[in-house]
Order: sequence, then C-alpha cells, then structure tokens
Amino acid sequence: MENKKAIKLIDKILEDLDKTGINTDTLIEDLKNLRTYALEQQVPLVVKVLRFTYEHIEQNNSFLIPIPDDEPIEEGAEVANQTTVDPVESLKYLVSLTKSLNNRMNISDLKEYRDALMEY
Repeated sequence: MENKKAIKLIDKILEDLDKTGINTDTLIEDLKNLRTYALEQQVPLVVKVLRFTYEHIEQNNSFLIPIPDDEPIEEGAEVANQTTVDPVESLKYLVSLTKSLNNRMNISDLKEYRDALMEY
C-alpha cells in the first residue's frame, strides 16, 4: 500500500504481534482500520483477505492458516505432513504482504491466503 498511514499501521500490527502475539482486542480493530485504507486505494484482494482474516480470528481466537508453500504441489505426489501452524508467524507474513502490492509473489500469496480462508 502506498498510503503512509497504512504503512505505519502495518508496522504497528507487526510490532504488536511480536510483543503480544495474537491479542484479539487490538488486532481485530487494527485489521479493520487497515482494511479501510485498502478500500480507499481500491485493492479488492486486500480488502477481502483482511475481512476474512479478522472474521477468522474472531471465530477461532487465533489464526489457523499456514504460510503458503513456495513450490506448487505436483499431481500424484503425496502431500507431506502439514507442519504445525505458527499463528503469529503466518499472520505476520500475511500482513507484511500488504505492504508491497507491486510484487507478483505477494499478490499470489495473498490469493492463496484468500482461498485458504474461504475453505476453512
């Protein structure tokens, strides 16, 4: 996102996650505020991902979506045991993706998060 206030809010969210983990009291409000910046900048993917994220956290009191894999899964290959999800690290990664929307990989990972949140 290009808005300086949005960047500051992203940094605050990341810092809060480092300090207190997933503190739903402030986290959900911060994500909703970040979503308003995405609405202003008309970035529908980010708007949707942020809404799905805070709704997921409200329902589960945690963030249970793993960080997207780097390599595509080959057809026919067995899916390796899913490593345990680190809710804080995965959420920090998701939030940090919203900082640079010019990066194709960030957009791709945001789409994977969107799909995972919709399936959950």
